[in-house]
Amino acid sequence: MKKRILVIVLCLACVTAFAQKRKKKPAAKQPAITTQTAATQSAVDTAKKQQVAAKPSKPFDRPLDGYYKKANILSAKVTPYPNLRESDVAYAKRIWREIDTREKMNQYLSSPKLRLIDVLMDAIAAGELTAYDATPDPKNDPNGDGFSKPLTASQARNKMADSVVVDKFDKNGDKVGSTLKAGEFNPDSVVKFRLKEDWIFDRQRSMFEPRIVGIAPLVKIKVGGVEGDYQPAFWIYFPDARQVLATKEAVNRSSDATGLSFDDVFMKRIFTSYVVKVSNDKDERIKDYAQGIDKLYESEKVKKQLMDWELNLWSY
Repeated sequence: MKKRILVIVLCLACVTAFAQKRKKKPAAKQPAITTQTAATQSAVDTAKKQQVAAKPSKPFDRPLDGYYKKANILSAKVTPYPNLRESDVAYAKRIWREIDTREKMNQYLSSPKLRLIDVLMDAIAAGELTAYDATPDPKNDPNGDGFSKPLTASQARNKMADSVVVDKFDKNGDKVGSTLKAGEFNPDSVVKFRLKEDWIFDRQRSMFEPRIVGIAPLVKIKVGGVEGDYQPAFWIYFPDARQVLATKEAVNRSSDATGLSFDDVFMKRIFTSYVVKVSNDKDERIKDYAQGIDKLYESEKVKKQLMDWELNLWSY
């Protein structure tokens, strides 16, 4: 009996000792987070946030401004002139005429919605058109309208603005010279355009028609603070400009659905103008031998002579 009690006591002592040993066993050591690891984790979190922010949002779907889309004018193509052979030209006369956008029939050419000068300047800036210097060259281009010297886009823009004299000073504040600086271009200041065109009678088609060769915006040149007469800023070769003008819709005061482009304006002659020069043996302009109201009378006389020449071809 004593032996059994002793065995039981020993078993209880062993169980108690084992339980105390398990309680004293230290917990597993967690790895320490260093400063470098924390910084790396922060950078990763920031990068994830930036990626989420950089995800493109849903594109803005602009509503249609109206009930139909004007797409025909954007894809318009130029109707080419019929082929012309030198042997078929029975008569030719070169005419220079000017368009004044202040006249009622021409006001749409300077509409704030879309100006003709803006169309030309934007095309020059985009490299779609080339501007040619209008400065006369006694040897190669006496009149300055022969498309002999191309201009860069910046040079063409400088031609449209008045130049301002800016003085130069040294460190001591003493004047050491001056330079010319181009001013700001104001599209509203361009109120006149000059056209150079050939009136040709094609005997093969029995047609007497004008073909525009060049167009030039006119600006007033200031000399010594005094404004001079209107002069071409530069010339644009019209056959090259036709495709640009064909995709720009001209503003119409009567209807918004005409679909007329600036190319149609010139091809259909939807403008009013007056003649300033006609080719002659003395190379004179009308203002060289007529003044005042006589210049207008002479312009109308030239127009009538052209019409009479065609009418005189036919007999009834």
